[in-house]
Amino acid sequence: QVQVVESGGGLVQAGGSLRLSCAASGSILRIVDMAWYRQAPGKQRQLVALITGGGSTLYVDSVKGRFSISRDNAKNTVYLQMNSLKPEDTAVYYCNADYGAQGTYWGRGTQVTVSS
Repeated sequence: QVQVVESGGGLVQAGGSLRLSCAASGSILRIVDMAWYRQAPGKQRQLVALITGGGSTLYVDSVKGRFSISRDNAKNTVYLQMNSLKPEDTAVYYCNADYGAQGTYWGRGTQVTVSS
């Protein structure tokens, strides 16, 4: 059974940095895309950043230039380096592992809180 586990959230002051990690395990199949989403209170879950198996990346406009997504295919792990954090980045951050036709899997989320 596939498990997706996030880590690295926490409380940080505005302007600070955090690094999130996410590891997927339990399948021998190749992960196509890995992504980070976030959901703030009262808002819908939104895509933050995505990275393909080939290393192409995509970011939501609000984090461009501040966040960086990377992955280690050998470890089925994805990272999100978050710099220059703002209070509006406060949310629960979720990792998504897309195995293509075999399905997509979510982690339980990690809280990121940015104080002003």
